Amino acid sequence: MPRVSALAAAVVAAVVLAVVFTRPSGGGSSAKGGEVFLQSASSSGQDPFTESTAKQSSAPPPPTASATATGTAGTVQGVQGGAPGLYGGTRFAPACDVEQQIKFFQADQGKEKAFASVAGVPSSGVPAYLRSLTPVQLRVDTRVTNHGYRNGAGTAYQSVLQAGTAVLVDSHGVPRVRCACGNPLTPPVAEKSTPRLVGTRWSAYRPSNVVVVTPARTVINVFVLYDPRHDDWIHRHRGDYDGRHDQHAKPPEFPHPWNPPGPCPPSPGTTGTPGASPQPCRSPSGKPSASTSSSASTSPSSPSSASSSSSSSSPSSSTSSSPSPSGPASPSAPSASKPSESTSPQSQSASTGPSSAGQSSAASTATISPSA
Repeated sequence: MPRVSALAAAVVAAVVLAVVFTRPSGGGSSAKGGEVFLQSASSSGQDPFTESTAKQSSAPPPPTASATATGTAGTVQGVQGGAPGLYGGTRFAPACDVEQQIKFFQADQGKEKAFASVAGVPSSGVPAYLRSLTPVQLRVDTRVTNHGYRNGAGTAYQSVLQAGTAVLVDSHGVPRVRCACGNPLTPPVAEKSTPRLVGTRWSAYRPSNVVVVTPARTVINVFVLYDPRHDDWIHRHRGDYDGRHDQHAKPPEFPHPWNPPGPCPPSPGTTGTPGASPQPCRSPSGKPSASTSSSASTSPSSPSSASSSSSSSSPSSSTSSSPSPSGPASPSAPSASKPSESTSPQSQSASTGPSSAGQSSAASTATISPSA
């Protein structure tokens, strides 16, 4: 029995990481303590920096039970930013108009300066910073620290962004800009007490379904996105802010990384013979569907073989990685250890192989525990 448990743990959750959020050190907050603002995909929210530059911001249909996150009271499911399927997008149609966002800031130097202060870049570097980000859509409700603009400065508040929200993510997959309002985003922080939700709840909202994105350990050169408009998968290169280099991609092994599959029950053995060791449950296709199992792939490779794996001559799956961090450090980043490096080429872009197995290690448990 211990052997079966060990095998199941190795396959389903190679890494479980506890991320403890810390409260802000003070100042810069426009919200009362203990408040978390719910922001729907298309709303501008409070104190927007700019007008909307979102091109794609429609909320997706309510998720099936198998496609929802698995958090519990007091915890938030953590997902690595490079996990295939964490984000969505439409092929050749970026979710945000980056050039228009740049124009908005260039027209108001006060807002540009405030944005730069939160982002950790010089005001003159805002255009290059925005062009270095990648436009995507959230596929699951996501907790962040949002920053509105009031009285000439950025004002921080905790927020849950609805699935479908258009955002710009950095080279480690962390959301950095909300396109419906131009607000800079940083990782979430804990509230001192149980937070009070502010705003209108959407029909699919459940506190247990909210996730927090943790930075990928290596630079992500290619994001694997689900295209809901065409029910397909695409590769989007890092910093391809207009989507011109989008390419078709094979479905990842586990298309809902915030809810990695559990082991299937062992097959019954014959008398005196143990059943087979548990393996991850899979469905016939990697596309999200109403089926009871959402962890699927048409790829025959297993997680263990794929994670060590293969090379491909296809340009759409050719990636490389860099160990050096990219993008500015967030002033309110949580004090947490980063997830263990995965050998999955699509989840960390650390290999030239096209396989998407091994992504089960991308999920972790983030515990929201307030500081004393």
